[in-house]
Amino acid sequence: MKVIAERAALLKALGHVQSVVERRNTIPILANLLLKADDDGLSMTATDLDIEAIVKMDAKVESAGTVTISAQTLYEIVRKLPDGSEVSLTHDNEEQRVSVAAGRSRFALATLPAEDFPVMASDNFDHQFEMTGAVLRRLFEKTRFAISTEETRYYLNGVYLHVNGEATKTLRAVATDGHRLARLDTPVPPGAEEAPGIIVPRKTVNELVKLLEDDDQVVQVAVSETKIRVTTGRTVLTSKVIDGQFPDYTRVIPDKNDKTLKADAAMFASAVDRVATVSSEKSRAVKLALDEDRLTLSVNAPDSGTADEEMIVAYADEPITIGFNAKYLLEIAGQIERENAVFEFLDSGAPTLVREEGDDAAIYVVMPMRV
Repeated sequence: MKVIAERAALLKALGHVQSVVERRNTIPILANLLLKADDDGLSMTATDLDIEAIVKMDAKVESAGTVTISAQTLYEIVRKLPDGSEVSLTHDNEEQRVSVAAGRSRFALATLPAEDFPVMASDNFDHQFEMTGAVLRRLFEKTRFAISTEETRYYLNGVYLHVNGEATKTLRAVATDGHRLARLDTPVPPGAEEAPGIIVPRKTVNELVKLLEDDDQVVQVAVSETKIRVTTGRTVLTSKVIDGQFPDYTRVIPDKNDKTLKADAAMFASAVDRVATVSSEKSRAVKLALDEDRLTLSVNAPDSGTADEEMIVAYADEPITIGFNAKYLLEIAGQIERENAVFEFLDSGAPTLVREEGDDAAIYVVMPMRV
């Protein structure tokens, strides 16, 4: 096999696949990429047995062939080569090495047999639809912060992507860890109406957010009961989904909260961040005291000190004092794209609902804490 590729294009393609590879694994070949050169150019495949990424790119193929080499090593070599370089990859069958050359640089990398590289089974994807990359990325990007990291509740370790059953159907993404919840709706793409609900794993969500960088490009999505496949341009990412039942999240979304606060989202986030500087690393507790058109944020951490800050806000209900984890407030405030955030409270012990003023497509729920 001999292939010559432009360094920038090769680096971009490697960037899409090498992050799928697990740094630590007990199966040596999973640290490798499968390179295949043929009349269509060069294709690279990476897998961790749960996710498979395939990228095809244009290249000058002087001789066809297939080989596997270390993903991380090849990526680091190409990353460190000078801009504008032409990179040649040559596989010597006798020496079982791949020669990587660019300018005056030469590298010889060890290989493993291509026939040992695992290939993910291709399911019968019964439901296929199209949407723009920007819309799909937004579904994942605005909800992933609430994914649980608690492995015992594995069914919360991803984003629940499904079509909701309400009168006006939408494609909905939901994530929760029991302390906060994020829910985002978008119109249902044609063909997705009967698609099964799936829990997309955290790693797959993060890979898709990175992959869907072209806002205007139309991507093809295919789902089955066990897998999701996203095709964008010449890149195909296929992933297993979490085999579990996502809980009935609608039960924790409050609908009787009658106290409403409107605040500038950026100013609120900055104030929370400032007072949280002296909060305990363990609890990160911040107290919100609301009175007429005034919000007082305060922290009282015996080991490090105290802090308080006042904000002018829109609030006309009875006074209330409630505590939250500052990290949760900052993550939610960071998702607000419009100027004002709307907080809806019931009392100091009930979940608080947060949304953007004038837009109910995205809602967030955060549990209070004692302060």
